Amino acid sequence: MRFLLEQAEALFAYTRQLRRDIHRHPELGFQEHRTAGIVARELQNLGLEVTTGVGRTGVVGILEGKYEGPTALLRFDMDALPIQEETGAEYASAQPGVMHACGHDGHTAIGLTVARILSQQRERLHGRVKFVFQPAEEGLGGAQAMLEDGVLENPHPDFSLALHLWNEKPVGWVAVVPGPFMAGSDIVEITLRGKGGHGALPHQTRDPIVAAAQLVLALQTIISRNISPLEVAVLSVTQIHGGEAHNVIPESVHLRGTLRTFTQPIRDLVLSRVTRITEELARAMECEGEVKVTDLTPPVINDEAMAKWVAQIARDVIPEVNVDTTYRTMVSEDMALMMAQVPGCYFMIGSANPERGLVYGHHHPRFDFDERALIYGVALMSAVTLARLEAQ
Repeated sequence: MRFLLEQAEALFAYTRQLRRDIHRHPELGFQEHRTAGIVARELQNLGLEVTTGVGRTGVVGILEGKYEGPTALLRFDMDALPIQEETGAEYASAQPGVMHACGHDGHTAIGLTVARILSQQRERLHGRVKFVFQPAEEGLGGAQAMLEDGVLENPHPDFSLALHLWNEKPVGWVAVVPGPFMAGSDIVEITLRGKGGHGALPHQTRDPIVAAAQLVLALQTIISRNISPLEVAVLSVTQIHGGEAHNVIPESVHLRGTLRTFTQPIRDLVLSRVTRITEELARAMECEGEVKVTDLTPPVINDEAMAKWVAQIARDVIPEVNVDTTYRTMVSEDMALMMAQVPGCYFMIGSANPERGLVYGHHHPRFDFDERALIYGVALMSAVTLARLEAQ
């Protein structure tokens, strides 16, 4: 399988050119028309059966092998973020206020290169590969939209694979973790209603801003006092909106935040405490409190046997990499929705390079990655897919 690393290196110029072109022309979730066009064109040129408009702007390409066998689903996300780029790179975004600040441009380029490599291996494939290029991963429901459009049908996949370039770690690091890997995500929205009035006459009001200030602090005790130190959860209040004038106490205040958990019991406990603390504290402050929860995505849970197998392939194909089998992150991923129905493995490829200043985290306006990571992503995704389908 090491020949796949050589092929990934030989195709690096192609992968990099695709990545930089997509980076220059970023598109937000469900607006990836140009990117989807590139994907469809490249897959059609390889002779794949291509379907567009899956999940609004998603693309699916099916590569048929020579022999009968299982179906592999390989998923790559395409969307950018509403961020003004500050990298100064020669391939920087030409779209004001939009940039690829998470590496999805790299994922798309990796996916197309993998398709190019595996299309040359048709004679060795027992089964088929379903390439899924997903829109709107960044919290807009792209995976759910593709599921509703039947992405797991005709044919239904037997296993799934996905990857993410990861700037929290340097090039040469790969994370392949059995079991829970990425956290589930919920949006928590809280409304506090009081009685507005003149800012100079607070005794005539029931101030929801003071209640909100108390509530933000009280919510922090859930993690520190209700969750065992041996368990993991994150609850962050990220937005507070209330009031329009400096001398008016408003009628209501709205808070918004995110909850990240790995298990259903911990999620249930945190949400129960959020609701009770909100209602009781609001009552104590002579206000009313209401909590609304939106379930975005469950945790990413890797099939244990498959993750161990992928880790071994990574060591065999790319001997110089450091394979980490214990890393976990509270970042979420809607690939979890597909993996809940199709067992799979989601892995990460280190992409930072401190010597070149490529150290900014995901969703930062100066985010960029060492493009050598593309080679490792292509080689490992190709090797795992070929090994699984060749062995049938």
